[in-house]
Amino acid sequence: MRAVLYESFGGVPRVVDVPRPQPGNGDVVVQVIATGLCRSDLHAWAGHDPGIRLPHVPGHELVGRIADRGAGVTGLRVGQRVTVPFVCACGACPECESGNGQVCRNQTQPGFTHWGSFAEYVLIRNAELNVIPVPDALDPGAAAILGCRFATSFRGLVGQARVQEDEWVVVVGCGGVGLSAVMIAAAMGARVIGVDVSAEALALATASGAEHVIDSSGLADAEIVAAVRELTGGGAAVSVEALGRESTTAVAIRSLARRGRHVQIGLFASDPRLPMGDVIAGELTVLGSHGMAARHYPAMLEIIASGKLRPEELITRRISLEEAPAAMIDLANARNTAGVTLIVPG
Repeated sequence: MRAVLYESFGGVPRVVDVPRPQPGNGDVVVQVIATGLCRSDLHAWAGHDPGIRLPHVPGHELVGRIADRGAGVTGLRVGQRVTVPFVCACGACPECESGNGQVCRNQTQPGFTHWGSFAEYVLIRNAELNVIPVPDALDPGAAAILGCRFATSFRGLVGQARVQEDEWVVVVGCGGVGLSAVMIAAAMGARVIGVDVSAEALALATASGAEHVIDSSGLADAEIVAAVRELTGGGAAVSVEALGRESTTAVAIRSLARRGRHVQIGLFASDPRLPMGDVIAGELTVLGSHGMAARHYPAMLEIIASGKLRPEELITRRISLEEAPAAMIDLANARNTAGVTLIVPG
């Protein structure tokens, strides 16, 4: 099969022929219809994840059809259209037994623990626990991004922060995951502020439901915080940081009203320093969102089917597998980063 492969961290990715995966006991192999280019893929490529073994095929946001089943897989059929969560759970550890497979201690992740979906086929382990059927009517781009950025934002806002109607939500960083957060918060009836340095990203945030946007290019951090506080009358109830940078995380936390809730979605290359004095003084809550367990997807799919959420509107580019290496380099260099880039291998 064709796949994007890199042989060194930060090295130039190439499209090459590699062996097609074979399913083991409990596994399925999915023929990839579409896969999203996510910043998490760049963290893997940069060598920030110690579990990755070279050479490596990236990619974890995917939709496809089951091509092969391993022994023991009886509840899924060949040809079924499916996606998978960012974290594939084991089903046996204490976290899984409590219903929190998104933090499974034995998790597998295509594109991290094994070769991923920037390819014509991808292996999914513990398939009956992790594979999520998706209706054929759902746009393939929408289905692909449900696995990571959209579901991570959904759980962060709905499951973790429990955002309420008419609450102010500030989203710092309006890339793919940030725009997902904007759309979800607005659909929940919240009043949303988007913050970014890109005029194109801010236009997409407005189209996704942001009531206000702040162009942070050229602004000091304190000026961004002051602008949020002025718009909200004292601070947001919920903040989301979607970049994974120390400075923008501090901005998000300091933009909160007292007793506010911060949701950290952006991944860091190294552990950041946080303004814990503000957290203590304001009795703030700091929450993480590491994806969403497969069992929670039906509720999100129901809202999408109703038309209240439209993840396909976040897709700004559809490219071939051959174009994926250049797109990875562009994203790493902050070029062509507005919206979601979708890779279509076929």
